[in-house]
Amino acid sequence: MIKNFEELIDASKKQKTMKLVVAAAQDEEVLIAVCNAAKLGIVDPILVGITKEIRDIAEKNNLDIHEYELIEKANLIEAASVSVELVSSGRADFVMKGLIDTSILLKAVLDKEIGLRTDSLLSHVVVYQCQNYHKLLFLTDGGMNIAPSLDEKAMILKNSVKVAKAMGIENVKVACLAAKEKVNPKMIATVHGDKLKEMYKNKEFGEGVIVEGPIAFDLAISKEAAMTKKFESQVSGDVDIILVPAIEVGNGIGKALTYMANAKSAGIIMGAKAPVVLVSRADSHEAKLNSIALGSVIAANKTS
Repeated sequence: MIKNFEELIDASKKQKTMKLVVAAAQDEEVLIAVCNAAKLGIVDPILVGITKEIRDIAEKNNLDIHEYELIEKANLIEAASVSVELVSSGRADFVMKGLIDTSILLKAVLDKEIGLRTDSLLSHVVVYQCQNYHKLLFLTDGGMNIAPSLDEKAMILKNSVKVAKAMGIENVKVACLAAKEKVNPKMIATVHGDKLKEMYKNKEFGEGVIVEGPIAFDLAISKEAAMTKKFESQVSGDVDIILVPAIEVGNGIGKALTYMANAKSAGIIMGAKAPVVLVSRADSHEAKLNSIALGSVIAANKTS
């Protein structure tokens, strides 16, 4: 079980080097992170984009890219299509967003002919390492799905469980977040949380998964809070995945962890045939490297 990002980096270094394709790689921050990952033996990059700009960035930052495959594609739509097709054809294991709009890349990912579409829903999973929590915390979905339905939440849950399983967690504990633990028809998050727990009891999420819901954030992460409020749950104080009811909740929790708790992070898009590394321009070099390592471990888990 991987408990922190140092262990994640070590795990990604020890496994087979994965082939990463970067769509519109003429992004300084992304290119630095990719080169760092390649230097560690985590990935073998394919850089798609404006090759002159890529080489200029590499020269400016003393990055050695002479062994990497470069593919000239100045048009962003073409860069996205070529990058995704490299993954769908098996020439690359996963894809990363460079200097390109997220919508352009995801449109290529969902293309029926050359894309990575599955029956699942694309969803965002962010992994956080917090100083005052004893293991990694997975948060979903604070980046893609605005107000998911019950069926969509079930798919989001399954996507996040795949990430947790790839990280070596045998019994994944999930908290379906709400403002209270009692079901209230006026609070849809409580209704959905109760339904998802019922689905878990009916074995709809497979073995090695425990789902609690509805449950408030404090009772999910603190055993002491649960004891004080006399709430008994297998996940309290030891939760792995926080499943949020709406994008604002996930976005708020995530940014609070980053900016107020100095949490380290890594993010990934799940639900496609291969992981999609989608980082924010505000992310640190470290966060980008963590995200590449996360993508490589998930990709390796899919191919093993």
